Amino acid sequence: MNNILTYKGFIGSVNYSADDHIFFGKIEGINDLVTFEGISVDELENAFQEMVNLHIEDCKREGKPVEKSYKGSFNVRISQELHKKAAQRATAKGITLNQLVKHAISREVEER
Repeated sequence: MNNILTYKGFIGSVNYSADDHIFFGKIEGINDLVTFEGISVDELENAFQEMVNLHIEDCKREGKPVEKSYKGSFNVRISQELHKKAAQRATAKGITLNQLVKHAISREVEER
């Protein structure tokens, strides 16, 4: 089960507060903190869509990027054994470790 909502290419996290009896979340992958909430799933989905639309309008009006920008590089922490196996696999395939990781991530995100 994925606790996310999607709308116009945006992802919203979904959580539930048992104390407050309310669903809540935030828009992920943006530079601002934009939250939404609802007491029912329909209300939560409507609030999410409304906040996405508002975020897009605000960014256009302020001349800001709508989504967070990504550098294209990041650090990955793995066990020494997995690092060793990955390096050996890359060598056996005649590619760099970076290329092996890039291919693995591409396969994972394209499975959708």
